[in-house]
Order: sequence, then C-alpha cells, then structure tokens
Amino acid sequence: MFIIKVLKKGLIFFRTSIKIIVLFAVAALLIIGATSIFYKQTYSVTLNGQFLGYTENKSELQTRINEYINNGNGGNIAFVQVDYMPEYQLCLLKKGIVPNDEEIYQTVISQGTVYYKYYALTDDGEEKVYVENYKDAESIVNQLKEKNSKNKEELGIIEKYGTEEIEYASVEKSVEELYEEVVVPKTTTQTASSSVKKTIQPASSPVKTSLGISLIKPVSGTITSRFGSRWGRGHQGIDIGAPKGTSIRAAAGGTVTIAKYGYNGGYGNYVKINHGNGIETIYGHCSALNTSVGKKVSQGQVIAYVGSTGRSTGNHLHFEIRVNGTARNPQNYVY
Repeated sequence: MFIIKVLKKGLIFFRTSIKIIVLFAVAALLIIGATSIFYKQTYSVTLNGQFLGYTENKSELQTRINEYINNGNGGNIAFVQVDYMPEYQLCLLKKGIVPNDEEIYQTVISQGTVYYKYYALTDDGEEKVYVENYKDAESIVNQLKEKNSKNKEELGIIEKYGTEEIEYASVEKSVEELYEEVVVPKTTTQTASSSVKKTIQPASSPVKTSLGISLIKPVSGTITSRFGSRWGRGHQGIDIGAPKGTSIRAAAGGTVTIAKYGYNGGYGNYVKINHGNGIETIYGHCSALNTSVGKKVSQGQVIAYVGSTGRSTGNHLHFEIRVNGTARNPQNYVY
C-alpha cells in the first residue's frame, strides 16, 4: 500500500514538472517570437572608446577596413596606418533603427596615415628625380646607358615611402635631366679609356641602405629613448612612443622567427623577423601579436600592436636592428 502511494505521488510530481517545463518552453518561444518582431541581432561599434553606431555584418565591415589598410584607394598607396581598430559588441537593435556601416567605415579610415610608394633616381648617391614606378626608373637607367651617359655607372634607384604625394617626372624628362655628355679629350696620346675609374653601382636593382635592404618606420611617433647607454646599461634599440593599439608594421619583408607572449626577459610580447643576410629586426612590448612563427611577411604588413608589456613604463615600441647578432642603431637607417 505504501509503495502504491509513493508511486502515485511520484507520478503526480512528474506530471506537474512536465507541465512547468512546457509552460517555460512556451513562454520562451513567445518571448523569442516577440523579440524577433521588434528587435534584430546586430553589433554595436566603438573606436577607442567612442561609440560609432551599429552594423549587422561585422565581418563584411572589418574586411572592407582591412582592404583599405592594405591597399588604400589604389594609385601609388603602399599601405595605410590606422592607429585604432573598431571593437564590436553583440546586441539587439530595434528594427526601426538603421545600421550605419558607411559612416563607421569613413570614421575609421579618416584617422589613418597614408603611405605612398615611389622611386628616386640617384646620381652618385644624390636623389635627382622621382618617378611613379620601378618600371619607369629602370627604363630611364637603361636609356642613359644606351646613350653612354657619362654618369651611367653612378646611377641608382631607391624605393621610397612617404606620407605626402610628390610630383613625378616623365621618363623623357628624367633622361634629359640626368644625361651627361662624355667629353673625349682632343689628344693623340690619351683616350677616354684612361679616365679615372669610379665605383660602379648596379642600376638593375634598387639602391638600399648600407644594410643592403630598404627599411620603413614600423610606427609613427616620437623617439622616447635612444640607442646606447641607458640607466647604466646598453639600450640595444630605440623606443618610439605611440598610443596603445597602434599598428606595428614590418620594417622590411622576411620570415617571422619569434612571436611570443610573456615577459621574455623584459621584451614582453615581441616579434623577431629574419630578413636574410644576417639582418633581423625586433619589435617589443606589444599589446598583441598579429603573426606567428614561420610566417612570411611583406614590408608594411601589420605584425603586432603597440603596448606596454614586459619591462616598460608606458605604451611604446622597442625597435631593434641586428646584423649577425650585433645590435645597430636604428636611427642610422630609419627615423
């Protein structure tokens, strides 16, 4: 008899529980249905703590921003340095409110610094004319060689980056400006071949710094600590002050050999890139990394973001250049 009573109570409890579960399920469905009528899932967007608006597709918006950073709007733009990237937060938005993706996009890119790529033709190391692309530069050098210009062995080509567009010279005007006529001495005992020999600088490839590669600034900012003795010890790089989250770009193309989070002997989160021929660059105190070991990176590619990790008293980039393991002063090549 006792067992039957227990079974009856259990059955009643089970039925009551099922009813409650069904009621909760129905209520949840009603809430979801009502919410879907009046609200839609979207993302709120902020930039450096400032509210910008809403987007329904954060992936599409961010892809568009990334494409602008990597390519700009075409032309001779090498890349665009954007100091802050937008942050997204999932939320529900009333259906009457319209997302403003275009306004958000324009606000983000408006705080970017545009870097242009162009080429300088040099005569004995001195920059003479500037052209839009390497093909034009190479054509100018070849034409001057064909014309047997007196300075043909002193000509060089330098790949340049700058934040302002400059006036480019045409191929014809550049050849005319750089050409130097060879004057043959009027003598029967001496020929032009006896003229003094000069150092030959191949014009088939861009003239680089004494390192053998062309470097760009990994970040724009103020140098807060220079190379050399500091606090009774050697400072093997330079510190460039910049806001937290500022994009750090590879100073030259190469292969990432270190991309580590942690204290790391004071470097904090840092990246090391091997550029070949014993040349390496190091980027320390990063807030976050945007690459990994073994990755091939190109010049200007974002590899990390400015921070204050490791042995650091404020947001900045610690930047080093090493040649065969020996630290070199970065100010001799950039900044």
